[in-house]
Amino acid sequence: MPPIYLDYNASTPIDPAVAAAMRPFLLEAFGNPSSGHWASAPAKAALERARDQVAAMLGAAPEEIVFTSGGSESNNLAIKGTFFALKHEKPHIITTTIEHPAVLAPCRFLERLGASVTYLPVDRTGRIDPQDVRRAVTPQTQLISVMHANNEVGTIQPIAEIGAIAREHGIRFHTDAAQSVGKIPTGVDELGVDLLTIAGHKLYAPKGVGALYVRGGLELEPAIHGAGHESGRRAGTESALLAVGLGTACALAADLAPMKGIEALRDRFWQALQDRFGEGVALNGHPTHRLPNTLNVSFVGRIGADILGLLRDVAASTGSACHAGRVELSPVLAAMNVPERIGMGAIRFSLGRHTTADEIDEVVARLATIASA
Repeated sequence: MPPIYLDYNASTPIDPAVAAAMRPFLLEAFGNPSSGHWASAPAKAALERARDQVAAMLGAAPEEIVFTSGGSESNNLAIKGTFFALKHEKPHIITTTIEHPAVLAPCRFLERLGASVTYLPVDRTGRIDPQDVRRAVTPQTQLISVMHANNEVGTIQPIAEIGAIAREHGIRFHTDAAQSVGKIPTGVDELGVDLLTIAGHKLYAPKGVGALYVRGGLELEPAIHGAGHESGRRAGTESALLAVGLGTACALAADLAPMKGIEALRDRFWQALQDRFGEGVALNGHPTHRLPNTLNVSFVGRIGADILGLLRDVAASTGSACHAGRVELSPVLAAMNVPERIGMGAIRFSLGRHTTADEIDEVVARLATIASA
């Protein structure tokens, strides 16, 4: 069997329809979208059509979409942009202990500049309690940032409930939706968010492109200063090529029906592992509030990285880190208080559009062989 790819949460292949939409912009329509002549017109039209596609997927207005270089830049723009725009005397930010480094690192940076940050804990399934958010609010709170779904275990957070708390207190609310876009509903009004992050390479678009939804009327200090691109919110000549890729991917991702089949494969995978290993395998993450493509499992008493190393030609991931010959528990699983004996055996399998039942069955068979060796 050819190599098996089960690491879609890390990066997705470019969808053929996305590649086809981008192809004309490699050699044609090369003009600068901000120029005012004949060569710029096709690029400008494509850029704005792509903006419409991203906005439509989110139920937003086109002018609320800012194209960026990816999820990390979008998160930085949301967090730092709010900090510098609001200029609170004693700014306070609320986030969680299981955020992506692209959220945690900006928060730690702003702590060096005088911000105070509350890092809320999660329960054993990786979920936060909205009432913990409410209790953490102070008169100085300027931003709440909670990821929509965790990249490692797939747990989905109660974003709409948190959004209601943020609105009640007049606080900006940001969610990193890099993992959830195209997998579960991400309408910005239903979620109650003011800022939302998209990463292109998580939804079958190229790497190097993303977007930030910015609710109309919100002021952000740009992270990149220069000319007034993206309505003054992100300087730098726009790439029609990359925008077209993201726009096409978002148009495809708006249809969530294919996720039903992927979810069925994920459940088939989990059931097969339980049948093979019984209590020797444990689920990490919430049993129901979980991304339909994500299965993070621990092989109890084993080292996940060792098992993954023996799964030749299978692409998956483990959140554990190896330093000086010692394996350390994933920070996300540690924050979830997963016992080390369980957490050290964790492997994340994330499925996608091209995953087949035969591939799932083959991986289960290989895991059984490894376990019996």
